[in-house]
Amino acid sequence: MKDPTSPATSNASSVAWPPIAVPGQGLPRNREERTEQQHDSAGATADASTGVPHRNTLDTQSAEASVPAIVPDSADDAAPDAPEATDGGSTAGAGTALLDDLRTAIGRYVVLPSNEALTAVTLWVAASHIQPGLQHAPRLAVVGPTKGCGKSRLLDVLYETVHQPMMTVNTSPAVVFRVIGKNPPTLLVDEADTIFGPKAGDKEDLRGLLNAGHQRNRPAWRISGPEHKPTAFPTFAMAALAGIGDLPDTIMDRAIVIRMQKRRPGERITPFRSRYSVPELHALRDRLADWLVPLRVTVAGAVPKMPVEDRAADTWEPLVIIADLAGGHWPALARAACLAMTRSEVVQDEQTTLKTRLLRDIRRVFEQEGGREALRSQDLLAVLIQDAEAPWAEYGTKGLNAYHLANLLRDFGISPANYRFENGRQAKAYARNQFVDAWARYCPDPAASVPTAGAPARPTQGRPPTPPSGWLPTGPPAGPAGPRPTR
Repeated sequence: MKDPTSPATSNASSVAWPPIAVPGQGLPRNREERTEQQHDSAGATADASTGVPHRNTLDTQSAEASVPAIVPDSADDAAPDAPEATDGGSTAGAGTALLDDLRTAIGRYVVLPSNEALTAVTLWVAASHIQPGLQHAPRLAVVGPTKGCGKSRLLDVLYETVHQPMMTVNTSPAVVFRVIGKNPPTLLVDEADTIFGPKAGDKEDLRGLLNAGHQRNRPAWRISGPEHKPTAFPTFAMAALAGIGDLPDTIMDRAIVIRMQKRRPGERITPFRSRYSVPELHALRDRLADWLVPLRVTVAGAVPKMPVEDRAADTWEPLVIIADLAGGHWPALARAACLAMTRSEVVQDEQTTLKTRLLRDIRRVFEQEGGREALRSQDLLAVLIQDAEAPWAEYGTKGLNAYHLANLLRDFGISPANYRFENGRQAKAYARNQFVDAWARYCPDPAASVPTAGAPARPTQGRPPTPPSGWLPTGPPAGPAGPRPTR
């Protein structure tokens, strides 16, 4: 398949690549200088203003040395289900070297929070060149706590390396609807906090578009044209969004999250300048197109072995496909980055999502009470508010109260009911058995044992068992519609 926006790909070896410029050295004049330059590009570079050589903390590490060595359990784990090259020859060696070069170039201009994040960004850039062959278009959420963390600089690097970039700030859904087509661009949205921030107003259309565009064949229908005909607008496109603070939960759930931080004293990067940065990055972009565009048909049928499941697998699959195509150490690096970053986001989500935090804190209270069957609402509230590290004392205007507690738990199908205690007194209370299913689904105990072979993964269908005398009645978790997603 030929891409009209990409260079000719019939004979990659015959393409004359633009020379790579280096700060303070200009453009190399011949092959010998280019070879020597590429050999020295990972070492010391010269400060463009002073001429004093310095070392970039990320430049001085090659792709092999900067990432912990990961030894796969077997040959199948190293590169399972990797698509074969269609030209009759092996492209694994060339792909490995190309991704190494791209990884080094990205690390030259931006300090990313971890080696896994650098691996993920490298693979995401490469995956943009096979968009037409993908089933899912992962988002790249580049977020940071404050300004000056390198978010916009990373978008600058992405703009020069991804397939058909479209940079925008505070765009509208109507524009995005019309630029996405059969050969969609790679959307790069800077200042995303101005779109989804608390003062940005109603942006549900754009959020819905970005959510739908994560998966192929999710068009948006609009009345269009002078005849007012219903028209389907494609939404499928890869997108990177950068901003201060987290994006909406539904976007973060479909994204590879890069949590940027300010550089430490002593962490050096190469200044991004068009005169030498753009030619280098464009050369890498063209090499990626020559390698990957002919493989779009091949990757459409690729089913790689994934270390995660569900939506995380959908999001990371394009990156793992690229790693398997490259071969070498990249399949192991990609799967290690997938596991590490997915687990990190699970922990981050548990710590920041109030409803999940509430379930965890209530489980702790029941454990402290020695396995009591039920707790009075007021007693449960008192213990929750006394926790100085929890947000419940400052929740609302006067702290968490019984109404707030019932409202937060309603989405899980949990509500207080009258309960008769040992002394014969009756009071509103929460029963432990109401929380068991929600605990297992939303905040499983890491120490819980793995289900034995042959055990059903889900409760068997049919009427639930009758609860013991004195317990509150249980119902389906979160009611018939399930929990409503938070925004």
